[in-house]
Amino acid sequence: MSFPRRPLYFLLPLLVLLLSSNCGLLTPQHDRYVTIVYVVRHAEKDLTPGLTDPPLTAAGRQRAVALREKIFEQARPSVIFTTNTARTRATVQPLADLMKLTPQTYDARQLPALARQIRRDHRGRVAVVVGHSNTILETVEALGARRPVASVPDEQYGYLFKVKIPRDSTQAATVETQMY
Repeated sequence: MSFPRRPLYFLLPLLVLLLSSNCGLLTPQHDRYVTIVYVVRHAEKDLTPGLTDPPLTAAGRQRAVALREKIFEQARPSVIFTTNTARTRATVQPLADLMKLTPQTYDARQLPALARQIRRDHRGRVAVVVGHSNTILETVEALGARRPVASVPDEQYGYLFKVKIPRDSTQAATVETQMY
C-alpha cells in the first residue's frame, strides 16, 4: 500500500514561526545585552562670564541635531534623562522631539540612584543620559562599565559612550566610545 505524496506546504507556517522566534538558537551577539545606555555630555555652551545657566551656542544646537541623528541611526530610545540645566535639556531636545519623549530630570550628585533606576525600570530598553564633563565618566562607572578615557576636557563635546549592560548580572557592563 502506498500513500499519496503531497507537498508539505502545511509545515511552512510552522517553519516560519520557528525561524522568526529564533527558538533561542540563533541569538545574535548583541542580544546578550538587555539594556543599552547612551551617555553624552551636553553640547557647546555659551561661555559668556556670569551666566548661571548658559544656553547652547549655534555650534551646540548643530551638535544637538547631530546627536539626534547619531543615536537614531543606532537605536530607538524609550527614555531620556537630563540634568536640570538649559544646556543638557537643549542638547537632547531634538532627539526627544523625534521620539516624542519627555526627558526626565536626574540629580548628577546621585548617579548610583540613576543607575539603579535604569536597571530596574528600563531593563531591556535603550536609555539616553545627558550630563556634564565632570559627570559622564562617573555615570559610565555607576552603570558598571570601566571608565573608557581618563578624563573629558572642558573643551571636548563630541564623546558618546554606549554602555551595554548584560542580562547576566555576574557579567560586567561594557562601554564603546563613539564620536559625533
